[in-house]
Amino acid sequence: MIRLFAAVAIPEEIGRALQARQKDVEGARWRPLEALHITLRFFGDLREDVARDLDTELSAVGGRPFELALEGAGAFGDGGDIHAIWAGVQENPELRHLARACETAARRAGLKAESRHYRPHVTLAYTRRPNPDEVARWIQANNLLKSPGIWVDRFGLYSSRQTKEGSAYRLEAEYPLG
Repeated sequence: MIRLFAAVAIPEEIGRALQARQKDVEGARWRPLEALHITLRFFGDLREDVARDLDTELSAVGGRPFELALEGAGAFGDGGDIHAIWAGVQENPELRHLARACETAARRAGLKAESRHYRPHVTLAYTRRPNPDEVARWIQANNLLKSPGIWVDRFGLYSSRQTKEGSAYRLEAEYPLG
């Protein structure tokens, strides 16, 4: 079994700017530079044969290169149940089209439909029972976040494995756009 997801990588210069914001929430497990990405579709744990079928379907995903930008900040969960802190992604029809194409590829490879609403973001930290006031202050301090444009001319299929430090990701395949 291999745990897979499709994502757009965050360029190093944008990632370094995000890393400068990774502070002031006690107990937050801030994500390293190489883990910063915008998930298009989480596929979960797959058998190797299904992963090969998925790779074939993803390689057929079309689309043109496009530009996107990060905008805003927030958290998933409320109060004591906050579990992630994120940077938002400015509304982008091309990104949504690419996410839908990854969903279609997953369905063609035999995976069940994703039931969650797609909300593009970059996870900056995972948390366990953080102080909600600290998280609220962090969001308020970072809510005007706006990145320069990020050129997207490819997306990747990544594997994920658990380590003592959290999830570690590896690029398994890359798919050019255009």
